[in-house]
Amino acid sequence: MKKSTYMKNRRCDARGDILLTVLVFAAITVTMTIGLVNWGAALLVSTRVSTAREQAFQIAEAGIDYYRWHIAQFPVDYMDGTNDPGLVGGGNYGPYVHTFPDKNGTIIGSFTLTITPPPIGSTKVIVISKGIASSTLGNGNVVRTIQATLAVPSLAQYAIVANDNMRFGSGTIVNGPIKSNYGIHFDGVANNVVSSAQSIYVDPDNGLSEFGVYTQISPADSQPPASVPSRPDIFSAGRQFPVPAVDFSGLISNLQQLETTAQSDGVNYTQSQFGGSPAQGYHVILNTNGTYTLNVVRALVSAPNNCTNSQSQTQWGTWSIQTESLVGTYQYPVHGVLFFQDHVWLDGQINGTRLTIAAGKFPDQSGQEPNITVNSNLLYTNYNGNDVLGLVAQGNINIGLVSSDTFRIDGALIAENGRVGRFYYGSNCKISGANYYTRAGVTLNGMVATNKRYGFAYTDGTGYTTRNLTYDANLLYSPPPSFPLAGSQYVMISWKEVQ
Repeated sequence: MKKSTYMKNRRCDARGDILLTVLVFAAITVTMTIGLVNWGAALLVSTRVSTAREQAFQIAEAGIDYYRWHIAQFPVDYMDGTNDPGLVGGGNYGPYVHTFPDKNGTIIGSFTLTITPPPIGSTKVIVISKGIASSTLGNGNVVRTIQATLAVPSLAQYAIVANDNMRFGSGTIVNGPIKSNYGIHFDGVANNVVSSAQSIYVDPDNGLSEFGVYTQISPADSQPPASVPSRPDIFSAGRQFPVPAVDFSGLISNLQQLETTAQSDGVNYTQSQFGGSPAQGYHVILNTNGTYTLNVVRALVSAPNNCTNSQSQTQWGTWSIQTESLVGTYQYPVHGVLFFQDHVWLDGQINGTRLTIAAGKFPDQSGQEPNITVNSNLLYTNYNGNDVLGLVAQGNINIGLVSSDTFRIDGALIAENGRVGRFYYGSNCKISGANYYTRAGVTLNGMVATNKRYGFAYTDGTGYTTRNLTYDANLLYSPPPSFPLAGSQYVMISWKEVQ
């Protein structure tokens, strides 16, 4: 009897243990199920949020792509076809709202465009596209924003581009790409690629056949058909030849268009426009306060005895001012173009200004084209692209005899029919005992386009002993006003998400 009662109680205890175990596992199961359900719900929400964020991002990108298409069709329309600049302020146009449907035509969001048009002379357009994806979560729409900069590249792709044979002597340092449609003899230091459209050319200085780009710095390059040696001491980024020629006619700015632009602002200066003794041209002094001072050049420095045009150079002279008279001080023109139908002397400094100064007259008479001469500092205040200066001469861009021993020129220089450089002044070219035929150094920051052979020094040691030429990359997409462009298509030069 006692044994039976014991076994019965044992069976009851066993059933209790099983029930307890079942309850524990049930609790664990319920807890895990609730956790899994909550995790799944959170994952679903996260997936929906991620999907909405990705959708908003894609819609914002679609806004950028849309405006690239629009500006390709209408290159100067910065109001999205509305003729309404909007009320954004700060020079911006917009906002312009576009709904965004899915493939079935159901509206799933929108993009809003804000457009910053380019400053005068630049092609840079800043587009901000805010993509909005309609949310199904009940907590508002999802927004992402992209900013892109679009621009048309200018023809200022090189530190120096030439349409003639070129020689760069020892003492020349070039920080930027160099290209010529003819041969290049380079004995300086090139910190970027030097390229020529010629495979082999006859160097007019020695009458020998040479590689399209070659050096005579020891050990001098062998002549073709020998292999081209590697010369990283001279060509640190290499040399390339032959390469496709530059369409130099495309580099030639449309002077008549520049004249028309200047006329719209009343700053087209003709020959002998101001009274007094016969004028030699105009002296323009650029000021940092948004003005320029205009003088009429009355007389030039006479060449010293025995200082002659021994090399029979066209338009040779001292190109240095002796006397001048003040005309006045004026505001820079709205369209950023000063046009002169006469020779121009130029110096000074700009601050926050975009300006093109051109010299030309029509019809073009060969050998009598107006020149631009710079004999002392011509400077920017800002080197971040806010200051841009272009010099376009129908003839030459000169450095005259009486020039600063050391000075700098900031700007993009184009000599349409002539050359950028200095005339030959021999050892007899002294003034009051001062030696002007040899100068210490000149620095060019910008770019040079020269139709004829460039040069600021000669093989006999006359001219500028050191020549530093540095390419200003800001000119590629932010050239001076009315500067020639490489094409008509906008390209994207920067892209970033701003929200």
